[in-house]
Amino acid sequence: MISIKDVSKWYGSFQVLKHCSTHVNKGEVVVVCGPSGSGKSTLIKTVNALEPFQQGEITVDGVSVGDPKTDLPKLRARIGMVFQNFELFPHMKITENLTLGQIKVLRRSPDEAVERGLKMLDRVGLIAQKDKYPSQLSGGQQQRVAIARALSMDPIAMLFDEPTSALDPEMINEVLDVMVQLAEEGMTMMCVSHEMGFARKVAHRVIFMDEGAIVEDATKDDFFGKPRSERAQQFLSKILHH
Repeated sequence: MISIKDVSKWYGSFQVLKHCSTHVNKGEVVVVCGPSGSGKSTLIKTVNALEPFQQGEITVDGVSVGDPKTDLPKLRARIGMVFQNFELFPHMKITENLTLGQIKVLRRSPDEAVERGLKMLDRVGLIAQKDKYPSQLSGGQQQRVAIARALSMDPIAMLFDEPTSALDPEMINEVLDVMVQLAEEGMTMMCVSHEMGFARKVAHRVIFMDEGAIVEDATKDDFFGKPRSERAQQFLSKILHH
C-alpha cells in the first residue's frame, strides 16, 4: 500500500532523512518510534507530500507521490492524516469540520457528507457533540473528532503523527482505544508514536529511527524481544522502565 525507497531529504545543508526504505502492506499497522529529532514526523509527512523530498521514491497504492504530474489533493484525500494538534477549524461546528473536506474534495452533496460524517462521529463515540465548537471539547475529544474527519474521507490508509503527544495522560487512552479499534478492523496504518503499549498491542512491525535513518525495521516481537541495534536497546531500556 505504501512503499518508501531510498528517500533522502535536506533542509539546506542539513540532511534530515538518510536513505530511508520501508513499506506498509494493506491492513498492516506499522509504528515508527525513536528519539526526538530522529526524522519520524518528517518521514510520515513525506508519504502524503506535506514534506517534499529530494531523493528516492514513495508510492501509495501505486501512485508516485513525488511525480510532478500526480494530483496531490486527490492523493491526500485518500490518505487520512491525524496531527499532534488536531487541526480542527475553530470557527466551525463539529459537523461542519467533518463535512467540509467531503464536499470540497470528494464533491459529495451536503446531505451525503453529513450522513457520512455523523456516522464516523458516532464511531468514535462523540455523536452527542455534533453541534459544539472544537473549543467546547476536551483535547482527547478533539483528537477523536480529527480521526472521524479523516475517516469521513474513506481513506485507503491512515497516517498518525504523534496523535497523543499533546494530550493530558488521562485522555490518551480514549484516542488509543479508537486507534486500536481501527487496527483490529484492518485499517492500513502508519503511526509515529511513543506509546509502546499501543505498539505492543496492535503493531505488526516497528520502525526505529535515529538521526534521520531507519536503524531497525522489525516485527513487533523481534523489536521488543531482541532489538538488533544498541541504539534501539538503549531507547527501549529508557522508556520501558518508567
